[in-house]
Amino acid sequence: MHLTDINYLAVLVAAVAAFLIGFIWYSFLFGKAWQKELGFTDEYIQQGNMPLIFGTSFVMMIIMSFGIAILLNIQHLESPDWAIGFHTGVMAGFFFGITSIAINYLYQRHSIKLWLIDAGYLLIFLALMGVIHGLWR
Repeated sequence: MHLTDINYLAVLVAAVAAFLIGFIWYSFLFGKAWQKELGFTDEYIQQGNMPLIFGTSFVMMIIMSFGIAILLNIQHLESPDWAIGFHTGVMAGFFFGITSIAINYLYQRHSIKLWLIDAGYLLIFLALMGVIHGLWR
């Protein structure tokens, strides 16, 4: 595998897609439940350094997208498709992402509801990243 085999535009597009899903996930779908599980008030959230939070989150999503691209490339597939990309994203999310979140949440004594919200988002966006990379390589 060579880094020249990576479609860097796909890395960026997949990261943007994950970021947009996060906006929908934590604003419209589960935002209030997520806030409640963490004990965050609207005022507390507004006090956060949003450019730093969003900017760092986006950089992390680029890194994860790059990782999915690498995973697809090291499989030495001539022509991965959306299904292979989806499978790769789901497996990465399931075996590494949501399990890591679970371990942290156990020690931090967070609720299973919070884990379901955060783990669900991670699993969905990694699967989408995989689809994007599988289709656009």
